[in-house]
Amino acid sequence: MSSHTAFVLASYLSAAIALTGLIAWIFIDQRSQRNALRELEARGVRRRSGTDSAS
Repeated sequence: MSSHTAFVLASYLSAAIALTGLIAWIFIDQRSQRNALRELEARGVRRRSGTDSAS
């Protein structure tokens, strides 16, 4: 084992924790956005069709 083993392991661990946090954040935000969309649709607000009538 080299003298840098602790540094390398700590770096990998911190990167894994950061990636896990980002993935969790994405799933939590996805659920929040889905709930917000359901609430808007329940109030009668609909999505735009994607066609632009101004052109």
